[in-house]
Amino acid sequence: MGDASYLSNNTSRLTLASDDLNRWNAYKSALEAQGFTGEITDSIAARLVGSTDNSIYQRLPLAVIYPKTTDDLNRAVKAAHGVDLTLTIRGGGTGTNGQSLTPGVVVDVARHLTSIIHFDAQTETVTVEPGVILARLNAFLRPHGFFFPPTVSTATRATLGGMIATDASGKGSRIYGRTSDYIQSLDVTLSDGSDLTISAQSPQDVKTLSTKTNRAGAAYRTVQHVVTEHAAEIQRIFPDMNRGLTGYNLTQLTDGQGGLNLIRLLAGSEGTLALTKKATLRVKRLPKLRTLLVIRYGHFQDALQNVQTLLDAEPAAIEVLDDKVLARASQDVIWSTLEAVLGTQAGRPVKGMSFVEFVGDDAETLENQRLKVLSLLEKSHDDIIDFKTVSDPTIIGQLWTLREKSVGLLGRPEGHKQGIAFVEDTAVPPENLPAFVSEFREILDRHGLVYGMFGHADVGCLHVRPYMDMTSERDRKLIRHISDDVVALTHRYGGLIWGEHGRGYRGEFSPLYFGETLYNALCDIKQAFDPEGLFNRGKLARSGEKYPVERIDAVPFKGTFDADLTPAARRRYGAAVSCNGNGACFNQEPDQAMCPSYKATGDKLQSPKGRATLLRSWARLRSLPDHAPDRVLLPRLTEEVKSALDTCLSCKACATQCPIKVDIPSMRSRFLHAYYAAHARTLRDHVIYALEPLLQLARIAAPLANIGLQNIVSKTLIKKIGLVDLPSLRPTRRFRYKRVTTHWLKKAAANPRAVIILQDSFTGSFDGSVLEAAYSTLSTLGFDVRLSPVLNNGKARHVRGFTHGFTKTAERAVTSLHRLSQAGTPIISVDAATGLMFTQEYTHLKNIAPIPEVIPLEAFLRNAIENKDITPQTTFPQESATILPHCTEQGARPQSAADWSFVLAFFGLSATAGKAGCCGMAGLFGHEAENAALSHKIFHQNWAQHMEKPVLATGYSCRCQTKRYTGTRPLHPIEWLTQALHNTETRSA
Repeated sequence: MGDASYLSNNTSRLTLASDDLNRWNAYKSALEAQGFTGEITDSIAARLVGSTDNSIYQRLPLAVIYPKTTDDLNRAVKAAHGVDLTLTIRGGGTGTNGQSLTPGVVVDVARHLTSIIHFDAQTETVTVEPGVILARLNAFLRPHGFFFPPTVSTATRATLGGMIATDASGKGSRIYGRTSDYIQSLDVTLSDGSDLTISAQSPQDVKTLSTKTNRAGAAYRTVQHVVTEHAAEIQRIFPDMNRGLTGYNLTQLTDGQGGLNLIRLLAGSEGTLALTKKATLRVKRLPKLRTLLVIRYGHFQDALQNVQTLLDAEPAAIEVLDDKVLARASQDVIWSTLEAVLGTQAGRPVKGMSFVEFVGDDAETLENQRLKVLSLLEKSHDDIIDFKTVSDPTIIGQLWTLREKSVGLLGRPEGHKQGIAFVEDTAVPPENLPAFVSEFREILDRHGLVYGMFGHADVGCLHVRPYMDMTSERDRKLIRHISDDVVALTHRYGGLIWGEHGRGYRGEFSPLYFGETLYNALCDIKQAFDPEGLFNRGKLARSGEKYPVERIDAVPFKGTFDADLTPAARRRYGAAVSCNGNGACFNQEPDQAMCPSYKATGDKLQSPKGRATLLRSWARLRSLPDHAPDRVLLPRLTEEVKSALDTCLSCKACATQCPIKVDIPSMRSRFLHAYYAAHARTLRDHVIYALEPLLQLARIAAPLANIGLQNIVSKTLIKKIGLVDLPSLRPTRRFRYKRVTTHWLKKAAANPRAVIILQDSFTGSFDGSVLEAAYSTLSTLGFDVRLSPVLNNGKARHVRGFTHGFTKTAERAVTSLHRLSQAGTPIISVDAATGLMFTQEYTHLKNIAPIPEVIPLEAFLRNAIENKDITPQTTFPQESATILPHCTEQGARPQSAADWSFVLAFFGLSATAGKAGCCGMAGLFGHEAENAALSHKIFHQNWAQHMEKPVLATGYSCRCQTKRYTGTRPLHPIEWLTQALHNTETRSA
């Protein structure tokens, strides 16, 4: 199939046509013959996860391969000879324009090619494989005092190979430039499977290379001809701006003496010319000082207009946010940081905000810059509401995190509409930005669209995400109309439509920007590097007449797939449809809770994005009529979806840390409910269903129950149902601590010191000492304390998809809460995971009564301290400790550890708020035999390194898991405080 129809074949169906299947089988056999050592898969699940990125497109590949070594890239290329398919390299998969989407084979380097090969502080260079993530590289460089300057907002998942492929830049590009400015050399695989090192070549080297008859020789001859023959045209066409005409960049390739450096040509070529095997990059020393100025405006246009004024102070970066982004940010867990920085609310609506940053090593220079910008602001005629300087590095980092979330925040749905990327990163000369944005707004307003805007205003780069419903044919048609208008607008203002995130399928517009002469020259270069059109067909430049560049509306839209879902399926799995592929869940940061299974496996199927893709695809197949061709694949996909969900820990981090709030555990519960309507449940599932009622019996005689669990019959049964390392029972001591009674509740209404500690079924069964410590401390502090009955919460039933049983348990729990709260007495939860159910899982249930407030213990104590309801108690100094919050808590209540730190400090105890991601237990997950190895890996990946120093763990599962693998159980913060107060009393006595 040698024409353009090949590119659009096999993209609207999961089933493979016979010729596609034959082509794939031939390639797979050739791969094996070449000795390919990585994984090879054509599973429906892997193809689906590889079919989307952060764009509006969905394109199903034939298969996905995961090179294990860089030499596997050579093998992958050589195997493709004689087989008519295309190879597309993929890193983080966060492209906004379909850069790594293909109907051919995806070559995913993010799983294995992640080595930092060599670092040399003397030469200030580092050599990396293409799958190294930017944030991980900077974490490696930081102790040495260096960093890699291009700062993209997707740093926690963007790979260096992907950054090279798009010549990425980001915040601070005005002074730091873009990726190609830092590449010293590239080792690449050419389309004939040979290797080539790209670096600066002397005139003699170029002459020698050009005489060769191999692929490299053809490439050097063609490039030499283009830059010589069309030097004047290149000078005329390429704009003199920070965000220039990337992607086959023809500037700065020659030294004027006949020497060539093809790095700027390769950088930005999006894998269409060669595959990157490794890169040697220049790095810079970290600036010692940073100052951030936060400015609020009455109108976004004033924020833009003010940029030209602020540039006179020579800042490192000026980033702007409009009112739509700010409204979204106010719903994010990190918003409290911004409010704390800015202080009181503005006296009138804030419609724009700027972050102005200064960096350097000299405090006096930075202070002079700050004073200058303040002077400029005082004289400005723009509508400035107020401004504030921030110098605390931690707060500055948090504010930039909020800015980095802008892309994801605009992806949050409003009904069926959400902010989408297709005119995402226009760039014009900065002085033209206000007028350009004004006309840009007119285009979007003409179509009645809501939209958000933000971006790197100092370099004229604007990110715009209109809110559209891509399941609507009307909105899909608008992609062409709006794109054409914006392309013409940017061209008229001396800019271009792709200022930062690469071209991808927008390569259709290349002839307009490059002009016919240079565009044809680009096609000649593509032909010289890749005469068979093997690499990433349909992008940037045509491959002869056989493989033209595709049009932006000829590629299948993700929304056309989602339009097949029934309204009922959309209600149940709408969050999966909303996943926009921003890839925040692909991070490998050890202190981030999301996503433990992905971090441990590197398998995108086992990530929130991967699982969301599979769930929406499964829901689509179920929505199709029985006669639809793809419907036959439903049983196979169902099992692949279940396999991907089986490793989900239901930690709920995605429900809060994902910018779109894609709650996989809730959808997993619904999927399992549907799955087991047609499949038999295991014995273990039935035991889990009855777990809380069984615990209720076991607590009555815990010592006997513990003995019973250790006998041969029990051990055999436990092993048979697939559970391991079950903890011993340790409930609260029944007669030592006062319980809630009807009589006490009647009196509590008149007692402002009355409080109720909520006993959840897990802490109340296995870790009662924590509840006892809470009781003891609150009593010492003068409160009239009672323990509630142990409340079943249904957590295990929810996780296993027992929808009806969970609903009944939840209804009973809420009824009990109403009884406990009738006097208005504060109800305090101690365990994070179960306490948060009242604001998470329960709120999604239909027809459930309003849920009384359940207050986390640390929040109650902090509020009491701030209201002076607690008298300070003297404690003896103890060794400082780190507070590690439960992963669910880390996402839903990020202030929890800080609250504990504040409370403990009030009593003279030093404890710092820490973060460690997920411990790997998550309820019963770590006790399931098939997940034990993964649970162990997650613990050692995220928690083990913290155990060298004293740790306080807020989650029961975290304490259980730590004892399981280290033999030592960390204390809960309240236990530590209780011990300190008790020791003080003992010493005083």
